[in-house]
Amino acid sequence: MKLKIIAPDKTLFEGDVRMVKLPGTLGQFTVLEHHAPLVSTLTEGEIIYKIGEDEQNVDVRGGVAEVRDNQVTVCVN
Repeated sequence: MKLKIIAPDKTLFEGDVRMVKLPGTLGQFTVLEHHAPLVSTLTEGEIIYKIGEDEQNVDVRGGVAEVRDNQVTVCVN
């Protein structure tokens, strides 16, 4: 699936991932391929994503995530 993490001034990441964990306002959640569509606000925390077996992370102070059609778009503060 495709992941795009966007900050106000630049794109932090854009590429194919196997999974992504997001710090949702109501708790952390994991998105895998073919996940149901959703929109969620994010709280301060860490976005964790896997490219193959490699795990990467991005610290965020909040934002919004949208999951739709195997694409995860995250706008962060």
